[in-house]
Amino acid sequence: MTFDLFEKFDPILNDYNSLPKGAGNPFTVSMEQVLSPTTAIINGRETILAGTNNYMGMTFNQECMDAAQEALLTLGTGTTGSRMLNGTYNSHKKLEDTLREFYDTKHAIVFSTGYQANLGIIATLAGPKDYVVIDADSHASIYDGCAMGNATVVRFKHNDAHNLDKKLARIRKNDPQAGILVVLEGVYSMLGDQAPLKELTRISKAHNAFVLVDEAHSIGVFGETGRGVAQEQGVEDQIDFIVGTFSKSVGTIGGYCVSNNPKFEVLRLVCRPYIFTASLPPSVVASATKALELIANSNLRAKLLSNSRRLNNGLSQAGFEMGTTGESPIAAIIIAEQNTAITFWGEMIKEGVYVNLALPPATPKKLNLMRCSLSAAHSLEQIDFMLEKFILVGTKLGLLQDMPKRVLA
Repeated sequence: MTFDLFEKFDPILNDYNSLPKGAGNPFTVSMEQVLSPTTAIINGRETILAGTNNYMGMTFNQECMDAAQEALLTLGTGTTGSRMLNGTYNSHKKLEDTLREFYDTKHAIVFSTGYQANLGIIATLAGPKDYVVIDADSHASIYDGCAMGNATVVRFKHNDAHNLDKKLARIRKNDPQAGILVVLEGVYSMLGDQAPLKELTRISKAHNAFVLVDEAHSIGVFGETGRGVAQEQGVEDQIDFIVGTFSKSVGTIGGYCVSNNPKFEVLRLVCRPYIFTASLPPSVVASATKALELIANSNLRAKLLSNSRRLNNGLSQAGFEMGTTGESPIAAIIIAEQNTAITFWGEMIKEGVYVNLALPPATPKKLNLMRCSLSAAHSLEQIDFMLEKFILVGTKLGLLQDMPKRVLA
């Protein structure tokens, strides 16, 4: 008998093969030319980008591009080594200094991706004798960090403070001396809902647990200086570790963790995803540094949330079932049937709007979503164009009974 290592993927492959071919396949879309933070050429036509997580529009910021170009010309295309070997340049240290200043913390460490930041920090902090307590809707990188560290993983109901308290109390009763790391997210990526960090952190500390907050989708968006939901809710002093990414509001790639823990720097000596990965190229480091400086003094947050409220309110008033409220940079329509969701995506791309098709198991509650991530760079005209096309396609597919009259917030 021959054992096929790929046999376990057959159900996924069958689903994938049932998708439309060519331009109608949402998972093979290619941007032929990117024109701006909000537009690209897709399938030969100019298309509005409404699903890129480019919250601050930094990908085409002139100061960021100038910094990247100068670093490219003076330091080359890459380091070809890890931070433990030849991969630490002065610019990497400057980026970590910028993060420390941005977050007002004593320590900062930069990873090559946001995924590796969660993977490395969680897996290193919580080992076989420890517990990691995570929200049930946590990102894949959080789950993978738990698996890599071999800690005992305990899940609590999404954003449910009472359930978290119950789970922590049970751990403490059974293992009074256990090390516990509670992992939360400032904003959850699919539905854009905020964590009640104030309450969840209070409960965690009452059980003597460490708290890590992933602010990937909230850096730049929330807080007086854009540090995220922890700053917005006034609990930064209670958070032990903040993890984030440069691939969204910062407009490039990379990840980081900041902390005030006095032993934090030992992570450079024991964290495998940090030790055994080539460091970020100088151009990326330079653009990330400049973007953080700009975000700290930005007035773009109000524009971003205004854009999100405009689209969310318009879609809701049109009659769509919404998974979001407009109080984050994400707008998501819930579509009952998966095939209808796939068709919806294809019709939207034909109409000149790129959105994210989000399907189970990547979504909470097995929802099929048309997910938009708004940018401060989107104009009101672009928001209204998106809304017009959503209504057109929704009506065509029978999701809206009649073409509604738009009432924009």
